[in-house]
Order: sequence, then structure tokens, then C-alpha cells
Amino acid sequence: MASVEVFDPAMCCSTGVCGPSVDPALVRFAADLEWLTSQGARVARATLSQQPERFVATEPVRVALAEQGEKALPAVVVDGRLCATGRYPGRAELAWWAGLADPEAKADVDQPSAVAAHVVVPATATQLPLSPLPVADSGCCGGGSC
Repeated sequence: MASVEVFDPAMCCSTGVCGPSVDPALVRFAADLEWLTSQGARVARATLSQQPERFVATEPVRVALAEQGEKALPAVVVDGRLCATGRYPGRAELAWWAGLADPEAKADVDQPSAVAAHVVVPATATQLPLSPLPVADSGCCGGGSC
């Protein structure tokens, strides 16, 4: 089954779904990842503020950050391939990338207006120097514990 890795921007907790004002996109994405897991996919998340070493150790994410800076986040890697940067993809895209979607659904995922601007072809660079990534201090969500 597919392995899906999500590399989130700096947040105070692993999902960003905490505090007094929660971004509805993060709630939807968390539900989509839970659904993906229920379908048998392996899902892992890393937050820049809590696990910067994973960003450096994952070449496609390291390359995207070198080229785009923090605008590359969030980034989604499926089976080692960088599939999206700069946004949280929808359930149909996640399912397609994980090999769970009906082939007929591919037409919806391939629509330029829905995906093309955000689908990323892995960079051709083979090696970039390992350097520490800047870690933004995200504070905490609304002063509560996460």
C-alpha cells in the first residue's frame, strides 16, 4: 500500500487543528488523511517546527524548500515522489496518488484548474548540500496546550 508523507509548515501541534480559530482546510485535510489511513495507506506527518530533520532527510522536500523556500509547504510526498507543494490536496487527489481511486476519477484529478498548477515533477538535481532549515517560532495556538 502507498506511503503518504505530509510536510507541514511550522505549527504548534502536529495537525494544526487546535486553538480558538481552526482553519477549515486543516480540518478537512485531517479527515482526508484519516480516511486514507482507513483505506490501508501509511500516513505520516512532520511539522517544520517540531521535526526539521525529516525535511532535510527527505530529498524531494529538501529540493523544493531550496527552490521555493517556505512557500513549498505544505508538501505531500507519495511513495517517495513529491506530488504537491504549497497547499493541502483534496481527498480525490490523495486517493489517486495512493492508488485508491477509480481510473474514471483520474479525469477530475487531472483538470488543470484543479491540480496542474500544484502538481510537482521531482527536481532533476541529484544532490543539494545539507544545511539547517530555518525554523519559525510558531508559538502556541491560543495559549492552550497542544
